[in-house]
Amino acid sequence: MLPRQLDLAIISDVHLGTYGCHADELLDYLKSIRPRKLIINGDFIDGWAFSKSYFPDAHFEVIRYVLKMIRKGCKVIYITGNHDEFLRNYSDLTIGGLSIVDKYFMEIEGRKYWFFHGDIFDHSTKGINKYLAKAGGKGYDGLIVFNRLMNNVLVRLGREKYSLSKKIKSVVKHAVKFIHDFEANAAEAAIAKGFDVVICGHIHQPRMQYYRTSEGAVQYLNSGDWIENLTALEYFEGSWSLFHYPNKFTTIQNKAAIKMPEEVVFEAN
Repeated sequence: MLPRQLDLAIISDVHLGTYGCHADELLDYLKSIRPRKLIINGDFIDGWAFSKSYFPDAHFEVIRYVLKMIRKGCKVIYITGNHDEFLRNYSDLTIGGLSIVDKYFMEIEGRKYWFFHGDIFDHSTKGINKYLAKAGGKGYDGLIVFNRLMNNVLVRLGREKYSLSKKIKSVVKHAVKFIHDFEANAAEAAIAKGFDVVICGHIHQPRMQYYRTSEGAVQYLNSGDWIENLTALEYFEGSWSLFHYPNKFTTIQNKAAIKMPEEVVFEAN
């Protein structure tokens, strides 16, 4: 089957170099599309967890394939995140079809877009909290590995897979509040700066929502991650879609179903 033509594809929070990364699935997805522009919205390589002892061939293959996409004419915008913050030393560097930036702006059909990873709104990644976040990141990686082993057993028993991390996030009030506050803060900042759309990563929560405050309104999009959700944002012929791997054929055939048919309005604080 020929790759799907896209105007724009956005991925984030791949975390290459960690046990939780679904590199094979991401590679399969990238081979299934042919975007004019690919935006990698942070945490592509996990510098916090990087180890010479663990960087499988599949992870290298993802990097090689992105470089192949560039050689074939795809423009790649790499927005730095907190886990690949070492690349912020090279911000605003452009080499051929690859640009490394801390944030990115563009206009699509008269609407102003603001892209950034999102750690600017997460105080747990700053100062002394950063070391706690790094330790938590290793624990999260261990949880994902355990969850994967558990799901292998469940599948063999003919039962559905189960996400431990999603369950924990859904029942821990602090986590739920953090996600809501992150989205509201990103939306309020975008409204204040006069943007029509703000697109983030960082919190591993795929989303297509509409926020309104007394100052205005903005569309908030989040591309999710390739650890738990395996999601990407796609833009083609004037429509945004939230792609969930591996439902690529459902996405193509039922595009209207995954477009945002009606915007959900939240009142940001």
